[in-house]
Amino acid sequence: MPSPSRSIPFVTLDVFTDTRFCGNPLAVITDARGLSDKEMQEIAAEFGYSETTFVLPPDDPGNTAEVRIFTPVTEVPFAGHPNVGTAHALAIEGNVFGKPVADRIRFEEKAGLVEVSVNRGADGTVTATTIRAPGPLTTGASIAPEIMAPCLALAPDDIVTSRHHPIFASVGLKFILVEVANLDALARAASRLEPLTALRQMHAGEDCDCATFLYTWVGPHHLRARMFAPFDNVIEDPATGSASAALGAFLTTLAPAAGERHILVEQGVEMGRRSLIRLAVRTSNGAFDHVEITGSSVLVIRGQLAL
Repeated sequence: MPSPSRSIPFVTLDVFTDTRFCGNPLAVITDARGLSDKEMQEIAAEFGYSETTFVLPPDDPGNTAEVRIFTPVTEVPFAGHPNVGTAHALAIEGNVFGKPVADRIRFEEKAGLVEVSVNRGADGTVTATTIRAPGPLTTGASIAPEIMAPCLALAPDDIVTSRHHPIFASVGLKFILVEVANLDALARAASRLEPLTALRQMHAGEDCDCATFLYTWVGPHHLRARMFAPFDNVIEDPATGSASAALGAFLTTLAPAAGERHILVEQGVEMGRRSLIRLAVRTSNGAFDHVEITGSSVLVIRGQLAL
């Protein structure tokens, strides 16, 4: 006799947008109790989104939930759009594991405690969520443009080095940050596996899959970006909050200013899934203190997994 199937509830949302079928899709398993690590990874691979989240009871009852985040091929300690979308999903559900969901949410994650604020309209509807990246800014090796350019199907002079060389940076999840010259260079970019594999081997000590975040300025506080992570089976990501946060934090170290700096990151345009990521980067005594990531989300699917 076949074993009886289990019914596992889930929702999907488009994140960093208020328009369905734009932004970055996310699957949220709203009650992951009883799932093994292997099953979580298989479910994430089945959805095939850049990330899928699994909501579990917290270790500390003072927190809202434990959240685990899986790409199609691995678990990651932190990511932006999974937190923005998972918080939105729980806020519209109104409760998790029998407890009401407040407008201040705390998620236990591999990278640490992630704090989330729920933003509501005058009618009480959830309009956006704001997360605070859990880690300090860390930077690693710089990469020469002659080495980075072939990884992106670009020429070395497509890469801008007047402010910084391509560099490994993280506020919870590590990326290579690359400034490119203009929107044309951004549009022409694409991952090239052979040179990227060599780059990953060259920088094995970075403990990074060489996910690459390219950007160019289109206004004083507005940039366009793309993100490639082929070793995570993500050819291109429509919205990457953790990379945007790392970039915002890193840029602040290049030009420190008192108070708060606001940056709008527009991503996913080349994929037909325009996303808007709003950053608020806080400095204290001339040094980076923390970065907050704000985005809207829209519910797309409610369903049940049969396992």
